[in-house]
Amino acid sequence: MKKTVCTNIRFNLNNEADRKAWEFLQSMDRKKYKSYSKAVICALCEYFEREQKLSNDPYLETREKEDAFLNRILQTIETGLHKNSSSTTLGNLIQLLQQPQTKTEQEKSESSVSDAALDFADSF
Repeated sequence: MKKTVCTNIRFNLNNEADRKAWEFLQSMDRKKYKSYSKAVICALCEYFEREQKLSNDPYLETREKEDAFLNRILQTIETGLHKNSSSTTLGNLIQLLQQPQTKTEQEKSESSVSDAALDFADSF
């Protein structure tokens, strides 16, 4: 049994949100959406499904943004590696990642000075 419900939607073109929605309907892709009804149904379903997901998981939007940001970082790194794919550059990168960095003489002397200062402060 086929059941259809009819309803009216009114757009107040003085209201910015209403006008924007009306303009979207006027410029929609007629190949993708055969009628206003199909476009409105799709928009309503997407909107309320997303709202329901966000109410069940308030951090969903944050995680999506973080994932998108991380993907952009990875793509940038991959692009940079492909542009500079010479063996020396890649070899230098691998060496930097594998070798622990040793302290320079200046860092060692600064470290010993700060250790002495802390020992002096602890003596009180």
